[in-house]
Amino acid sequence: MKVVAAYLLAVLGGNASPSASDLKSILASVGAEAEDDRIELLLSEVKGKDITELIASGREKLASVPSGGGAVAASAPATGGGGGAAAPAAEAKKEEKVEEKEESDDDMGFSLFD
Repeated sequence: MKVVAAYLLAVLGGNASPSASDLKSILASVGAEAEDDRIELLLSEVKGKDITELIASGREKLASVPSGGGAVAASAPATGGGGGAAAPAAEAKKEEKVEEKEESDDDMGFSLFD
């Protein structure tokens, strides 16, 4: 990811086709190590392509990927008849514990805004 981020920063800075040395200097400026094989792989994959088109095609691909929430809801009924009722009780206990911790913070006798 850091190599991709460096590439995008270089393009954003006005360099339409950054070189490996450009990416290495960007990564070095933030103290990150540059891995030559990853830089060369990225540059070979994006060579001759427009970055805005690459981002647009990536968005289209990500749009078809499930984003999570539905899988949890679908698996909850599969746990059985009694298992579903125990989960809300456990959540209620967690919420009570959180509230108790918040109350103990008030007992310290001072406030940040006093």
